[in-house]
Amino acid sequence: MTNAYIPGVCNIGPAEIARRRRSGYGGTAVTAAVLAVVFATGAPKPVRLLAVLPASLGATGFIQAATHFCAGFGMRGVFNFGDTGATDTVEQAEFREEDQRKARRILAASLAAGLAVGGAALLLP
Repeated sequence: MTNAYIPGVCNIGPAEIARRRRSGYGGTAVTAAVLAVVFATGAPKPVRLLAVLPASLGATGFIQAATHFCAGFGMRGVFNFGDTGATDTVEQAEFREEDQRKARRILAASLAAGLAVGGAALLLP
């Protein structure tokens, strides 16, 4: 694991990585709860799509933890390798552009994962 900012590759340190991992578990737990309620109550199939949002959020957390990259920080042009909540600014425009590209890829992958969960829920009897 690197403890240094690398444009488009790594913009968070251990404390922020742990925070993203916790949000991944939280999103997964909410997804499971939503699906449990939807299936237990016999709600109409389209209601199962409610799982897309928490599943996407959970995927975002896990992807950010795995890649050591915060999409929100990347979009805002900041990074953090200290305590959670503090940030430093990315000064070079080309580095900010690399970070924004990486952030968009993370967000797209997270949405795809959420849609896959929602689609799978729709297909279940």
